Amino acid sequence: MKKMKSILTQHQKGFTLVELMIVVAIVGILAAVAVPQYQDYTRKAKLAELDSFAAKYKAEVAVCYMAEGKLDDCDNGSKGVSATVKVGRIASVTVTNGIIAVKSVDGLASDGNKAVKRTFTPTVDIAKGVTWGSADVEE
Repeated sequence: MKKMKSILTQHQKGFTLVELMIVVAIVGILAAVAVPQYQDYTRKAKLAELDSFAAKYKAEVAVCYMAEGKLDDCDNGSKGVSATVKVGRIASVTVTNGIIAVKSVDGLASDGNKAVKRTFTPTVDIAKGVTWGSADVEE
């Protein structure tokens, strides 16, 4: 009799299946919200890296234009424009007639991990000097 009484009065230890299912559902909802935000953040960071790396070349192309009066000969390795380099996550930087193309080593998982190429095109305005437009190209 005493043994049966102790079995009936034992307290529950651990979690029930329903409680565990609720926790799994909450974690799933949080992951569904967090993963797309993280991918967007990662894309912006990679594009910012390409932008910051191109800044040096933008300045060199602007100086080349001021010295030469035209963008035709503002290429890699000539007229004060640096040669193409591979540094870290940057695969290449190509400058042709003042147009700068920066290519990353790898891309984004959401895009099939294709390399991202960003092209910066100069526009010359006598009042404003050299201004830059940019476009992303997935490769």
